[in-house]
Amino acid sequence: MTNFQRARSEEQRAVRRQAILDTTAAMLEEMPVGEVSLNELSRRVGLAKSNVLRYFESREAILLELLDRAWQQWVADLPALVHAGVDQGAPVSRRAEQFAAVIAASLAGRQVLCDLLSAQAGVLEHNVSLQVAARYKRAAVANVADIAALAHQHLPELGASAPQLTAAMIMAVGAVWTHARPSPAMLSAYEADPSLTAFKLDFVTTLQEMLATLTAGTIARESA
Repeated sequence: MTNFQRARSEEQRAVRRQAILDTTAAMLEEMPVGEVSLNELSRRVGLAKSNVLRYFESREAILLELLDRAWQQWVADLPALVHAGVDQGAPVSRRAEQFAAVIAASLAGRQVLCDLLSAQAGVLEHNVSLQVAARYKRAAVANVADIAALAHQHLPELGASAPQLTAAMIMAVGAVWTHARPSPAMLSAYEADPSLTAFKLDFVTTLQEMLATLTAGTIARESA
């Protein structure tokens, strides 16, 4: 735990703000989004809860900023992965499969990003002001546009539908992540009844299949 003196300059405030973000990010490596509390964050960062709220208006505002940061890092890493994983000389059906595989694999080690995306609409976009909501959504639109441009570069057959495909892919990430993280009760049910194991999903495999279907369907619809 860090004990801070009162921040008296903009530089000190920036340091304090970054410490809150870094501490929250560390907590997300240890626990799911739903278990991150302002009380525990305050204890770890060495500030009273009321002081944390001087820098961020709510827990959700902190998490939205971390989501944008994780999303931007993913977007920055994607071009090299896609360029290496998609054969531009392959038929469109093969390129679509390769693109889906690269996207799914690129998320395998990004637990924090996936967890935050899964909580985005249902949790993180609540309890925030108009200003925070608008700032986050503008950043999200830019992130989607960057991925859409990358998708169109390798799959020009997507035409004008690349942004819609990308938005659907992001929603799929959150949905599959949630379903691939069953509760202890569900895990016990799967173990007790092997007939239920079809519902026990592997995140990367399931996501790849879903993204491949979305991509192929978007291309087919665009060419119809």
